[in-house]
Amino acid sequence: MKLTVFGATGGTGRHVVEQALAAGHHVTAVVRDPARLTSTGHPRLEPVVADVMDTAAPEAVVAAVTGGDAVISALGPRPGGGGSVCADGARAIIAAMRAAGTRRLVVVTASGHIVDSGDGPASRLLVKPMLRRLLREGFADFVRTDDAVRASGLDWTIMRPPRLTDGRRKPYRTAVDVNVRGGIFISRADLADAILATLAAPETVGHTVSLGY
Repeated sequence: MKLTVFGATGGTGRHVVEQALAAGHHVTAVVRDPARLTSTGHPRLEPVVADVMDTAAPEAVVAAVTGGDAVISALGPRPGGGGSVCADGARAIIAAMRAAGTRRLVVVTASGHIVDSGDGPASRLLVKPMLRRLLREGFADFVRTDDAVRASGLDWTIMRPPRLTDGRRKPYRTAVDVNVRGGIFISRADLADAILATLAAPETVGHTVSLGY
C-alpha cells in the first residue's frame, strides 16, 4: 500500500514507518524536520515537510495524502503546544483527505479518556477516574479528536492504546468498541503492528480498536 504517516518522528510514528517499510509498503512521512527520520534513504520512504497546525498553508498536507491508500495519524501533544494539538491535527488531516479524495484513516488516541466498557471494577472505579483528573487536558483533546474523526465521513478506525512503553514486542490482545480488560500498557512497537494490521481489516472501519497485553 501507499501510506501517509503523520507524527512519523514520534515514539509510535517511528515504529509505524519502520514496520511499514519492512512490510513492503511505500511510506510518505509527513514531518517538520526530515533529519529526525530514522529510516532516511530508504527507497520506499518519501519525506514531506509539512505542518498540520499551519492552517495558512494546507496545500502541503493535501499533497501528502493525495493518491494514498491510507492515512495514519500518530500525532501526540507537543511541548507547549496547548490542549488541542491532536484534535486540530485530525481536523486538518480530514480536510486534506476530503480535498484529495482519500478515504481510509487510522487515528491513535487512548483507551482511558472516555470508554469504560470492558474494564474491570478497579480500572473503571479507581484508575480511570484518577487518570482523567490528572490528564484531563490531554483526554479532553482526545475526546475532541474522536468527535472529529467520527464526523469525518471517511473510512475511519480509532486506535485506543493504554499506557505506552518502549518495551519489546510480544503477543497482545485487541478488542473492537470495548477496552481490553486488564490491558494496562502496550509497547509502541506493538501499537504500530496493530495499526498496520487494522489497515488490512475492513471490519474495523467505523469502529474503535483497543489493545493491551
